[in-house]
Amino acid sequence: MSRATPSLRETLARAGIAVAGKEPRPSLETPWYVRALQALSGWLAALFLLGFIGLGAIPLIESSLASMVLGLTMLATAYGLLRKTPGDFGEHLALAISLAGQGLAVWAVGTFLGGMSVGLWWAVLALQAVLAMAMPSSTHRILAAFAASLALYMVMAQSGIPYTASGLILLALTWLWLNEFRWPARMRRMQSLGYGLLLGLLTLQLVAYFGQPLMGWWYGFDTALLSWMGPWTADVLAMLALLLLLRHVFQHQERPIEPVIRIVAYGAVVVLMLASFQAHGVIQGGVVVVLGFAIGNRVVTGLGVILLLLSIGSYYYLLDVTLLIKAMTLFAIGVLLLAMRWLLRYRWQTAEGDVDE
Repeated sequence: MSRATPSLRETLARAGIAVAGKEPRPSLETPWYVRALQALSGWLAALFLLGFIGLGAIPLIESSLASMVLGLTMLATAYGLLRKTPGDFGEHLALAISLAGQGLAVWAVGTFLGGMSVGLWWAVLALQAVLAMAMPSSTHRILAAFAASLALYMVMAQSGIPYTASGLILLALTWLWLNEFRWPARMRRMQSLGYGLLLGLLTLQLVAYFGQPLMGWWYGFDTALLSWMGPWTADVLAMLALLLLLRHVFQHQERPIEPVIRIVAYGAVVVLMLASFQAHGVIQGGVVVVLGFAIGNRVVTGLGVILLLLSIGSYYYLLDVTLLIKAMTLFAIGVLLLAMRWLLRYRWQTAEGDVDE
């Protein structure tokens, strides 16, 4: 009688190689087009549902109390959907319901306060902060953090210091990304908040570079003193964020950093700060680029490059000199940056050679 051929697991076991138990089959990821179709279906369902509710709730909108109750009810419904109905369809359906509920709640607060006021934007900021922390959805957290950054800008604008908002947002997102892995259970939440704040910072800079500051025409904060020192406050806060980032990088190196490299790094911070006195926003883009390299996140690095190019392009466009002077200035800056890169690489290779010997 012929003996049965031993299986691969038995052969490895006889050879003394431990084999783990049966591993579960890896779950197949849903294709992107299927997820996009589910998201579109969720939004269509939400629009029909909201339209049906809106036809019956038109008389309620005239009452701020009824609008607030209906808005909070819709927010609670969205939270329940996100908790009980996982998947793209339920997530986007809950997101649409949540946005409608937020609109009703903000409308109620604005009606109660009598229009656009600092109290209204504080309420929006508080609402978005709660939603960013409470909603169990990465998409919802990103949008809530984005809206919170815009609301913070409006609060600062009404207080007469609108430029401070971008500096505070940069400090917050730097702290979030540097502590991304400190709490593993909350890593996804912190990543979502970081992306939302970064998108908010990019939006504020885009509006500032391509036109007037967001809603600046409405509030009229541009007094002589604030217009002179306003952008500098954001640059000072960005410098603090860069110093915090450098301190984190130096502390988490495998081997101690040479004093010369530390001096060069802090000297680069001073150079960036001096450059920001004329080209506002350069240091903010530099901070985000360095942050992306430090944490190994290409998305953050790419958005930082966009911020940096926007600030440089805006300064280049508004510079009141001839094209020849502009070209010579760009050439000199390029040569200086290449020289600094060569110096840093030479010093780093020299330090590694000394350590190997």
